[in-house]
Amino acid sequence: MTDTPHAADEATAGTFVIATAGHVDHGKSTLVNALTGMEPDRWAEEKKRGLTIDLGFAWTTLPSGRELAFVDVPGHEKFLANMLAGLGPAPIACFVIAADKGWQAQSSDHRDAINALGITHGLVVITRADLAPDSAETTKAQVSAQLRGTTLESAPIVTVSATTGEGLPALISILDEVTATATAPSTSGRVRLWVDRAFTIKGAGTVVTGTLTAGALTTGDAVELRGETVDRTVGVRGLQSRNSTTSQVVPQARVAVNLRDVPADDLHRGDALLTAGAWPIVDTIDVRRTMGEALDSGVHELMAHIGTAAVPARLRAFDADHARLTLDRPLPLQVSDRIVLRAPGSRNVFAGLLVFDVDPPELTRRGDGARRAQELAERPIEGDILAEAARRGAVERSVLTRFGLHVPDDGSLPAEVEDVGGWLVHSPVLTSWVESTKSLVSRELAASPMAAGVPVKAVAEALRRTPDAGRRRTGETKRNASSKGKMRPALPEGTGPSIRTLVNAIIFRAGLETADGMVRPPGHSAGLGAAEPGIAEIERRLAADPFAAPEAHDLRELGLGARELAVAEKAGRILRLGDGIIVSPRTPAQAMRILAGLDQPFTTSQARQALGTTRRVVIPLLEHLDGRGWTCRLDTTHREVVR
Repeated sequence: MTDTPHAADEATAGTFVIATAGHVDHGKSTLVNALTGMEPDRWAEEKKRGLTIDLGFAWTTLPSGRELAFVDVPGHEKFLANMLAGLGPAPIACFVIAADKGWQAQSSDHRDAINALGITHGLVVITRADLAPDSAETTKAQVSAQLRGTTLESAPIVTVSATTGEGLPALISILDEVTATATAPSTSGRVRLWVDRAFTIKGAGTVVTGTLTAGALTTGDAVELRGETVDRTVGVRGLQSRNSTTSQVVPQARVAVNLRDVPADDLHRGDALLTAGAWPIVDTIDVRRTMGEALDSGVHELMAHIGTAAVPARLRAFDADHARLTLDRPLPLQVSDRIVLRAPGSRNVFAGLLVFDVDPPELTRRGDGARRAQELAERPIEGDILAEAARRGAVERSVLTRFGLHVPDDGSLPAEVEDVGGWLVHSPVLTSWVESTKSLVSRELAASPMAAGVPVKAVAEALRRTPDAGRRRTGETKRNASSKGKMRPALPEGTGPSIRTLVNAIIFRAGLETADGMVRPPGHSAGLGAAEPGIAEIERRLAADPFAAPEAHDLRELGLGARELAVAEKAGRILRLGDGIIVSPRTPAQAMRILAGLDQPFTTSQARQALGTTRRVVIPLLEHLDGRGWTCRLDTTHREVVR
């Protein structure tokens, strides 16, 4: 495996990936060669023509011990897509301008790309100083003017000659300063490695390369592979960095990953290796313009560049600065990602975008676009937890983390957002759900006084059954219309442990309890309603003659069916024996006092005569006593009382 400019075990000294940028033939590759001693151009045609066509890679170590990996990009206008693929994942840019040529057309394109990608760490190198020794200061002033108002406005500028070595020590010093102030990458974050190359090595198999900017890759990991023609979990067979095999690679790094059981022909630039299950894979996002043309300028069909991916996209503008972008294929995206838009075939950047929402709501009503523009205009760049909770009613903390929002775990949530068992719930919506649950249980028990409660499942379904204003595109939630036409969230879909936690919390806050899957007020006991007179009559008869169980026609005349009898039994008013025999709960004890006075053992016939009842009653009664261990059956005809 090759093309891997960084060793993981040297990450403690600091490791940084830097992408070059600048007009064709301004000396980018020559500069990288002078700094690293490595030729970044890989193709024979590139070396023959002296023209960088695709991405090149080289690396070196600064005197401070920091590791630098360079991604050298093509500067020619025909290879803008390749340039964006190299620049997209890079956290630091090295902008190159030739002193003898000054600012040129592709200089502006590369500047705009850096600006659109939001790359704030970088430096400017004025090269070929030996060819125009008197032009360096003029070029420097020109560069400063052209970078004004961009993310590289304050970037240091150094003049060098890669041929003579003039200025290289100063450049190395500035590289040290720039990398010293760069944001430290997260080694514990989730991995998203945008693939820039895929190839096969004999004896090793498929290898992909890319820039690792967060997380860690370890040999043996199972990672998710998402791409143009592939969607599967694959194993990491091996890793290389700076042409050395290693067991783990941490950011920032150029890395080569040997994958198991996936052919290289299935992989393409723009595919991604991901921490399994950690990324939303989406094709529709809401965005804010950061630079470039107004989004409502009438252009709809565009090419979206993110990471190393280039995907056709359709733009639906809400206003000049906000829009919905629908991608030709799903990508792993998060809030705060940067996207470069360009018109297909164009050599210029159309606009830079900031991803604001990776799970946007459906827009189905007149005026939804204008309302959405206002919502996005008021949203902070880092995302809005309150807005996400309010829109959905409740959203799992883990879901917002996957979306790329920072959810504080120190209790400092926005006002009106509560953490309920891992759910971030909008307080007004929670209050609405609680009140709806109270009303539902009260109403149902008033209508069915014999009920032991309302099933938990019925409570959850009722909280989802408000008038539906349209299911969200992702199917994760509903939004519902109140009588005034306002949209209000329903309880999220689902039946797993997580949603049960939320439902139980709503029940608890409603002052209710659950028992045997039923929701009821504390101390609730099922009433008999219209069946009360019939049960009372049965109790009166059995009090007079405990062993004279009512016949089936007696029960029908009294209006007592299976449901009424079940409720009465649960309330402790009657006892049901086999074959529909109804007795008093006291009848078994009364029978035992009589049976204990018989000669032991006794027959069924003797028991019937002693109790003054029928075989219809005595047989299930004796079986009930056997089951409780009060009597013991000795053979087919004899029993005895257990002493």
